[in-house]
Amino acid sequence: MIKYIALFCVCCLPALCETQKRPNILFFLVDDMGVGDTSVPFLYENGNPKRIPTNDLYRTPNMEKLAKNGRLFTQAYSYSVCSPTRISLMTGQTAPRHGVTTWTHPKKSSVDTGRVQTKTIKSPGDWTIRGLDLSLPLLPRILKKAGYKTLFAGKAHFGPDDTPAGNPLNLGFDVNIAGYGGGGPGAYHGKHDFSAAWRSKNNHTWDVPGLEEYHGKDVFLTEAITLEMKEAITDAIHKNKPFFSYMSHYAVHAPYEVDDRFKKNYPQLKGHALAFATLVEGMDKSLGDLVRHLEKSGVAEETLIIFFSDNGSTFHTNAPYRDKKGARYEGGLRVPLIVSWAKPNSQNPLQREFSVPTRSVDHTVVTCVDMMPTILGIAGVKPPKDTILDGVDVSPAFLGDSTFKTNSTFTTHFPHKHRNTLFSTHREGAWKIIYNYGSESWELYDLGSDPFEKKNLISEKPEIGRKIAEKLIQVLDEQNADYPLGLKTNKPVKPDLSKI
Repeated sequence: MIKYIALFCVCCLPALCETQKRPNILFFLVDDMGVGDTSVPFLYENGNPKRIPTNDLYRTPNMEKLAKNGRLFTQAYSYSVCSPTRISLMTGQTAPRHGVTTWTHPKKSSVDTGRVQTKTIKSPGDWTIRGLDLSLPLLPRILKKAGYKTLFAGKAHFGPDDTPAGNPLNLGFDVNIAGYGGGGPGAYHGKHDFSAAWRSKNNHTWDVPGLEEYHGKDVFLTEAITLEMKEAITDAIHKNKPFFSYMSHYAVHAPYEVDDRFKKNYPQLKGHALAFATLVEGMDKSLGDLVRHLEKSGVAEETLIIFFSDNGSTFHTNAPYRDKKGARYEGGLRVPLIVSWAKPNSQNPLQREFSVPTRSVDHTVVTCVDMMPTILGIAGVKPPKDTILDGVDVSPAFLGDSTFKTNSTFTTHFPHKHRNTLFSTHREGAWKIIYNYGSESWELYDLGSDPFEKKNLISEKPEIGRKIAEKLIQVLDEQNADYPLGLKTNKPVKPDLSKI
């Protein structure tokens, strides 16, 4: 991987390396957004987009524009809950390796959010409950050293507040806007001080920090952090520095509160359904506002946007894929990914060197683990020597390089309780294996012919199942995964090949 990044800098971005001119990067991360939570179709059949009902329900015109101006990916993956994805984005390492395999609690690192026990096994006791290990080479720290202004806004969730990882400034960000150890806001409304205390007496666990100037005002959280990020970008431009803007929205995560700016657009919806739709549209407005700010500031042609989500939808099933956030199935793992220049211009020197095809679609498997090495590659920045990276630089796929192929693998490991309990999965090409630790059972799916995981083939294809299962165990062992423990033995319990 390190070798590839070096070659990318030399061969693919000569102008950047010679002049030290680097692109600005806006990494736009949405919370709990599935591939169906948008008017942009991410489902493709026989090379053509296939619209689903939610594509005609939700209003995301700025996502539509971004997709027209760039490249849409149909097989993008994150982990099925938030903290593992977010820490992989910072490290380029898998969740089994960095050890944060479920979400961390906001206030007390001693609170185990993922402990579960069945009749025979229990969750591991030594998973990294304290969050991100700051001794690792981290994306913002590396970019900052390379001359980038590093800006953070929104949901952090890298570790509890009573640990160093709770503060994004400790990761190498120059600016932290509203980021803390919590995985969601207490409230979206400024009139409630972005706190849950208004509906749950003295509950300040989920208070969003640093936005006191908006307290008591009629402003939505999505808007407030967008306004603050615009100011941070302006400051970076005035200092004549390239910027890495990590715009990490709390939306569309619960609590489901109506953004009144968009209520009139959904007369057919009520309750949480209405709230969710307005959260989606508010997020999209933020995207458009930032693009317009970049245009007004004269840097849109030099700014690459990467649109991503931390896991599948939580409001409803991540249709048409099976299940949703927290699941071992594709509905918990598939997420939207769009890459585009904020303002495409084929004559711009940066865009000549890094040309993202417009109105294009890519079916390459791209994961959250790939983002850190890919962003470094785009910036022409090498990671520190001896950095362990599980992800690969997929920037050639961003360029539409038809010769570029990944190995189409993705391994998840979740020995905890959320909606589903105690599972590991491994994708190898079109094949996907699932091991359920509680029931000691295997599932095998051919995602090529059965992307919605309707037919378990483990009994029909045991030879293939065993091969992929062996690969799963190999990867987990190589990455020092924390396995569940036997109740009687207190020893690690690995997936049982004899059950195939």
